[in-house]
Amino acid sequence: MWLADLINILQDHMAMLVKETGNTLYMTFVSTLFAYILAMPLGVVLVVTREDGLYPLKSLYRLLDIIVNIGRSVPFLILLVAIQPLTTLIVGKSYGSTATIVPLVVAATPFIARLIESSLQEVDQGVIEAAESMGASLSTIIFKVLIPEAKTSLMVGGTIAIGTILSYSAMAGFVAGGGLGDVAVRYGFYRYEGEIMLITVVLMVILVQLIQFIGMKIARKTDKRAI
Repeated sequence: MWLADLINILQDHMAMLVKETGNTLYMTFVSTLFAYILAMPLGVVLVVTREDGLYPLKSLYRLLDIIVNIGRSVPFLILLVAIQPLTTLIVGKSYGSTATIVPLVVAATPFIARLIESSLQEVDQGVIEAAESMGASLSTIIFKVLIPEAKTSLMVGGTIAIGTILSYSAMAGFVAGGGLGDVAVRYGFYRYEGEIMLITVVLMVILVQLIQFIGMKIARKTDKRAI
């Protein structure tokens, strides 16, 4: 009986759930794209300027390290509210799926920068030293050695980042941010419709698992160590 009621509720709200699932994916992937545009150079600079890096700059590294640490320390829900004036300035409003992209990018950039930094640090130093011995320039080492050698690890990090950003997007429901999180808050929290809450949770889990599966499969195919 309970299952039949759940199926009926699912059918009644199918159009809304499909639309908001699309909004969740829209927020997640667009935010990931812009976050990577900002985080990739930041992650590279962190690796290059560290004490044992290719071009050590202690003061710059410390400054960027502090900025990234602070950015990662702020809870997303607080950040979401705190930067609403910036969101309104950029998008023209502080609610809806497009507006949610702004705080998602701000929150994800330092997190992704750390993932990129970690991936680049995994590159075998012997490969880098070989490139240096052949007279390769800093830019050549970065773009033709460092990043290509870290490709698999970067893809794994990207998969983790997408899953994390998708989870962040659900929190935006508390400020009418759109997506499945908004559905869960409006129906499950304010209207006490537990069945809708359950459906949105299941959909979120399915999305994360699909992203993880596809991302890890692509990463394994690019791994030169794979047999």
